Amino acid sequence: MLSTVDHESALNGVKLSSVTTERRAPLDRRRVAGTALALLNEVGLDGLTLRAIAKELDVKAPALYWHFKDKQALLDEMATEMYRRMVAGTPLDPGDTWQERLLKSNRGLRAALLGYRDGAKVFSGSRFTGMVHAEQMEDTLRVFTAAGFPLPHAVRATSTTYVYTLGFVTEEQGVEPLPGERREGYDIDERARLMADFPLSAQAGAEIFADYERHFEEGLALVIAGIEVRYGVG
Repeated sequence: MLSTVDHESALNGVKLSSVTTERRAPLDRRRVAGTALALLNEVGLDGLTLRAIAKELDVKAPALYWHFKDKQALLDEMATEMYRRMVAGTPLDPGDTWQERLLKSNRGLRAALLGYRDGAKVFSGSRFTGMVHAEQMEDTLRVFTAAGFPLPHAVRATSTTYVYTLGFVTEEQGVEPLPGERREGYDIDERARLMADFPLSAQAGAEIFADYERHFEEGLALVIAGIEVRYGVG
């Protein structure tokens, strides 16, 4: 039978062993990207460095260069991981109309980007590191071509709504980096006071810097309506 001291030592040994095992768990690209995404909400894109990520992982920074040659390579993997999570949380129906598909996919994209500080900046201009996007892209283009869109028009319609959403969220996060957090300098009443000599522009502040959910939905509906008119597919 173990003495009290021996018993405590054994328990501490188990705990220490568990910590050591966790610390020595092999690094892979997804683990690093997941850690970087968690850290992103604390420090933002400008403060996200390989050194800071290495500290979170309890490794030396050079260990990360085995997986990523530079910060852009890491951003590519982060964007890919964001996309994986978005797809998992945005179920799509093969029976969707093309309008429904655009609404669902772009609402899902906006929600995914808003889940991370500077999420739109991370996503913008990044290159997916695998074929994770190909299945959904193929399915969406199939929905469009089945509805009567020639492939070039289908590509233009989907890419235009994608760019709209990405740009909208970039501007939205410039004002509200995270839900419930608002940057200084975007007080609508103060803006109206300073622009009193330009009454229409002063009133426009409420339409630009507030109620983003409603504005996004209205803008997305405008883009979809424009696609219908431009390409004559209802």
